[in-house]
Amino acid sequence: MPITDKVKAAMAVSGKENKDLAQYLGITKQALSNKFNRGSYSVEDLIKIADFTGATLNLEFEDRTKITFSLGDIRQQ
Repeated sequence: MPITDKVKAAMAVSGKENKDLAQYLGITKQALSNKFNRGSYSVEDLIKIADFTGATLNLEFEDRTKITFSLGDIRQQ
């Protein structure tokens, strides 16, 4: 499943709307649409999308070890 489909599925499951996600990310609706069309998301975007939708972003290894990414991992500018 392409990453954009996964982002859209997270949005649907959480009942969130694209306009609200764009605002949360601090971008225009057109910029969000471009991300959807290109499938181009930074790690920071994915962390923020997970937070926005009430999900977690994890790396899970074969031994079930998990590394979870959160807003605190994003470098403050």
